[in-house]
Amino acid sequence: MMLKRCNQLGTNLIRSCALQSRCASSHRVPVEHEHCFTEEHAAMRASLRKIIDADINPYVDEWERAGSYPAKEVFGKLGKAGFLGAHKRGYGDSDLDYTYAIAVAEEIGSIRCGGVPMSIGVQTDMATPALARYGSEELRQQFLYPSVRGELVGCIGVSESGAGSDVASLKTTARVDGDDLVINGSKMWITNGGQADWMCLLARTEADQPVHSAMSLICLPMKTKGVKVNRLIDKMGMRCSDTAEIFFDDVRVPLTNVIGKRGEGFTYQMQQFQEERMIGVALALNPMEFLIDETAAYCSQRQVFNAPLLANQTIQFKLAELETEVEALRSLLYRAAALYSKGHDVTKLASMAKLKGGRLAQTLTSSCLQYWGGMGFTNEVVVSRFYRDFRLLSIGGGADEVMLGIISKLMGIVPSRKKTK
Repeated sequence: MMLKRCNQLGTNLIRSCALQSRCASSHRVPVEHEHCFTEEHAAMRASLRKIIDADINPYVDEWERAGSYPAKEVFGKLGKAGFLGAHKRGYGDSDLDYTYAIAVAEEIGSIRCGGVPMSIGVQTDMATPALARYGSEELRQQFLYPSVRGELVGCIGVSESGAGSDVASLKTTARVDGDDLVINGSKMWITNGGQADWMCLLARTEADQPVHSAMSLICLPMKTKGVKVNRLIDKMGMRCSDTAEIFFDDVRVPLTNVIGKRGEGFTYQMQQFQEERMIGVALALNPMEFLIDETAAYCSQRQVFNAPLLANQTIQFKLAELETEVEALRSLLYRAAALYSKGHDVTKLASMAKLKGGRLAQTLTSSCLQYWGGMGFTNEVVVSRFYRDFRLLSIGGGADEVMLGIISKLMGIVPSRKKTK
């Protein structure tokens, strides 16, 4: 199921003039996949791209140097234009399905860094899916719809210093006290944490229940008394995205802030992970294609031993191989998204896409950086930025090893553990 695109590298990668004319604001737009996308998807992409080219990409370098970006301003523009989750159940009269989220995420990937797209993805596909699916209308009115409109910035509070991929080990508690929950604990590596208006928090609410029935997802306003942003974390990549450690000291919220049923939060979060993992892959497709193009362009101009680097068949073949891998990843993602939009559980496919995407991103950025030589080791070119940013893809949202465990289990090849005396 191979996707054809408008301006493919083709069989001849030595095309110096064409590559030199490709400006930073252009990219290869895929021909719409017959099973997923329509002209409406294409129109949405084009409209979003205008906003990115005019209001985001011109400022990315500045935001990277500053180590932050104005999330409220950017979210406001995207939300007003309808790009922050208009497919969400219950929002307006929209009948958009999840394939629109994938189309939007692919286009968001044309932002020339990893931090801003990741921050947006947290809002659209990590903090809000369970709220849209299970939340009360009151909670939707208070948190979901303003987030879709870009009026609020959300974050997802799952990971802790001792519980990253192992969600079952989290320690943060939310004890029932009358009509309230009293929250104590901490969360770590929280994207948008320094600017967020609210958090979709996973905490233990049922002390006497098995782990899978002991947790709840809770809408937590970040200005609630007892919530403290302890520090912003200095990261090697995703530089312009703020990442925070957050403490909770006897934080009170109403019981009605629980999303869905109490004790079902672990299950809801596992479902949210399907969207998180698919959206992470979608955000990476455009940058990977962009880096292939940029590397081919650089190698067509860089002279080594009186010939362009791109005259070397080794480089041609490597870029062709990487191009093929990106197309295979896209097909896997599109299959998962199409099934998910029809109500299917795609945990296995989403985990496969996440695994493949994280590993391909590392291979691709490393290979491309190598062909840039000394320039690739500087902060003056975008390939080094994505080399740093994309290392997170094999860690965040579930490490590669967790994905392999999920896939193995769903394949039915994990032996049952028998207790020995």
